[in-house]
Amino acid sequence: MRNRPPTGRRRLALALSALLGGSALIALPTTAGAADGGGGVAVQYRTSASGATADQSEPWLKVRNTGSTSVQLSQVKIRYYFKADSASTSYRFACSWAVKGCANITGTFGTLANPTATADRYLEIGFTSSAGTLASGADTGDMQLRFYQSNWQTLNQADDYSFSGAQTSYADWNKVTAQLAGATVWGTAPAGNDPTDPTDPTDPTDPPGGGQSLFDDFSYTSYTDPAISAHGWNVRSNSGGPGVPGANWDPSKVTFPTVSGNKVMNLETSTAGTAESTKQTEVVSKSTKFKNGTYAARVKFADAPQSGPDGDHLVQTFFTINDLKAPMADDYAEYDFEYLPNGGWGESGNILYTTSWETYNPDPWQAVNQHTESRQSYAGWHDLVLTIDNSSIKYYIDGQLFGTHDAQYLPERPMSINFNQWLIDLAGQTSTTARAYNEQVDYVLHVKDQVLTPAQVSAKVAAYRTAGTAFVDEVPAS
Repeated sequence: MRNRPPTGRRRLALALSALLGGSALIALPTTAGAADGGGGVAVQYRTSASGATADQSEPWLKVRNTGSTSVQLSQVKIRYYFKADSASTSYRFACSWAVKGCANITGTFGTLANPTATADRYLEIGFTSSAGTLASGADTGDMQLRFYQSNWQTLNQADDYSFSGAQTSYADWNKVTAQLAGATVWGTAPAGNDPTDPTDPTDPTDPPGGGQSLFDDFSYTSYTDPAISAHGWNVRSNSGGPGVPGANWDPSKVTFPTVSGNKVMNLETSTAGTAESTKQTEVVSKSTKFKNGTYAARVKFADAPQSGPDGDHLVQTFFTINDLKAPMADDYAEYDFEYLPNGGWGESGNILYTTSWETYNPDPWQAVNQHTESRQSYAGWHDLVLTIDNSSIKYYIDGQLFGTHDAQYLPERPMSINFNQWLIDLAGQTSTTARAYNEQVDYVLHVKDQVLTPAQVSAKVAAYRTAGTAFVDEVPAS
């Protein structure tokens, strides 16, 4: 969490966790074409990057319903098989355009259990429930998909199992496989790699991973309550940024009052117009073990101080972050909700930012990020939800989608969970009269590796509270 930079340029050096491949040579069995009976699908393929080498591979696909009944697209999985350019190479997926909407298409990479001369990886394409159904005889229309090395080096397609440079118009293509409701109904996989083979460690019919949760409703007595540390939180007392140089981070300003019969965490930030009098607050998880999944918190922002004159350039937050190991390091990550009730960073009034970070350089300042903002008051209680999967970062406020950020800003390393309240500078209000501002937090929730809707978040929190659960942490150490 730093003083907010302007919107950044895109980086070419992107990183994603490496998916390791192998080098053994094997030849192959075949699987069926369209299923008989009520349901089946066929897959058509073409490429718009037909060279043996390319900046990115572009497998464009259509899925056609060959059965007699409609098909739920969320039950369809397609695999495109390729050989990694090296064992350590990592890849990124993107959707350029799709009739069904890119937001409804997912792309994840996997490693084959039995590598062959032309395949040790696959790109698996799936659909969200919002993609809807496919009537008998209908197809999805264009899905203009692509993937590339995370460092943007030229990739070799000539030895990729599913690639054909001659296929420049759509036609049925059996070198991709399709599953419908867990059964392979189309295509031929590389030898020994049938997607429904139970020995496949990344079998898409396996139950989804993750689901372990962190939940805390902040039912503590004070900042000295030993349960805070036992539950994995640190109430900050050390010096340093962000905020006013020379200001203090005061743990005694973190309190746990009862509001309307419910315990909340209160972060108080106060100043009398000097660095020495400025007391800021932060609570941060001690573990950096949180990555993909769902993050949620109910937070009360304030437009005015609880006492004293108004106008300070205040920042009230909920965010995740890891450490910057070197200037412009591309494995840095940070995802912010930041509310500025009195402006700052060149803004004159209320503004809420959500920002996804790829990296930055502190000196001279250079930033690579994507942000969404809204210039209005957000005073009062708000439900904040952040979801991170393998295709995008999404921010929700009070159940409504606020911003969607690109896959290039996905995290490469786990992060901590944080709340803080601080002053950008002392220029917004120059009075030496003491004033104090409050940010309150009702609860925090993280669900590992699963994307929940805001409604599902509310239901999960309600279930914890109905059961009398004030704290749980099932998330394994990274």
